[in-house]
Amino acid sequence: MSWQLFALSSAFFAGLTAIFGKLGVEGLNSNLATLIRTLVILAMTAAIVTWRNEWRLPGTLELRPIVFLVLSALATGFSWLFYYRALQLAPASLVAPIDKLSVVFAIVLAVIFLGEALTLKLAIGGLFILVGVLVLAWP
Repeated sequence: MSWQLFALSSAFFAGLTAIFGKLGVEGLNSNLATLIRTLVILAMTAAIVTWRNEWRLPGTLELRPIVFLVLSALATGFSWLFYYRALQLAPASLVAPIDKLSVVFAIVLAVIFLGEALTLKLAIGGLFILVGVLVLAWP
């Protein structure tokens, strides 16, 4: 499969996440909801790794990738905690667009920290996302 198909699948399931998450946090503490979600994801990914027989670590394991994976996990955890709390406080149709500002943040951070090129196409696309979020989520 191409990276575009994986990315489109990710977007589709992220859309489902907003709907299922909104229904799931009704009458439930948002932090507990995040824990339940995390446990399900842990079980699901462990099953996939087991099914594909991918439990082997590389021969040499460097500290740098592990540190960044831990930082990524912490960022994901905070993102989910804030996302579920926002879903408790507002409609999914307002929360989800603001959450997609992550694309704009990723573009800016990739340019600053990863040295990725900021092309005109990328800048215009990011600007469209920003404008779309402003139109959808703010009066």
